[in-house]
Amino acid sequence: AQLATTQSQVPLLEGAVQQAMYQLSVLLAEPPGTLVAELTKPGPLPSSPGEVPVGLPSELLRRRPDIRAAERQLAAATAQIGVATADLFPKFFLTGGFGPSTRDIRHFLDQQSLTWSVGPNMQWAIFQGGRIVSNIQLQGALAQEALIVYQQTVLRALQDVENALVAFTNEQVRYESLAEAVAANQRSFELSYELYSRGLTAFLNVLTSENALYASQDALIQSQSTVLTNMIALYKALGGGWDADEDWESRLPEVRTGWPAVNMQLAPPDSGMPPAGS
Repeated sequence: AQLATTQSQVPLLEGAVQQAMYQLSVLLAEPPGTLVAELTKPGPLPSSPGEVPVGLPSELLRRRPDIRAAERQLAAATAQIGVATADLFPKFFLTGGFGPSTRDIRHFLDQQSLTWSVGPNMQWAIFQGGRIVSNIQLQGALAQEALIVYQQTVLRALQDVENALVAFTNEQVRYESLAEAVAANQRSFELSYELYSRGLTAFLNVLTSENALYASQDALIQSQSTVLTNMIALYKALGGGWDADEDWESRLPEVRTGWPAVNMQLAPPDSGMPPAGS
């Protein structure tokens, strides 16, 4: 019954894998089945840094598209104040004209019929001072609104980074605890099987310890996936990695990489007992 229940989960997992492949292909503007052959090959999960640099510079956040957009909108709103203020002052123009002065088409291009003129021109909305001042105040209020939006965007970005750091760090701690649980359950299974092989306990104890080992291994793999997902969330919160030009491994040689070695074996090598689920 337990074997059949476990096998019933396989089609659901396989379907989720296929759907993820199709989604990745669509995100790359390709037909759904483009990446199936490439992603079907089994492989390990990518490694993750054991820790991230402390004291990330705030300049990294400026790579985020939302912050850059809010910053440009603030700059544009501030510039509009200067444009509105310029209406308080007169504007001077130097205009000119050139063309024929005859109505006879036969002499249209004669040198004697061509005339030109140059003269200054001034424009000053002196009787619209109230409207201009009101427009300046309006643009100032719009700039203040853009400043508040920019501040809120930066605060949300900082919150995203802090949340991602906390989630990444705590999941690393959880992963290490689960690795210890897998090692302990592995030892428990080996001891229960040794007792069963000597006729000192029932096989139900072996099955119980084997189920506990399977559950801890499954939680460990899910935790590893969560660590990677949280690392991606941290990348997104920063608008990229913590270094824009160089790889973090080249600049942080002290960062621990890789995952703790965990024995995923379900049965002693020389016991002759087939692994669970086979």
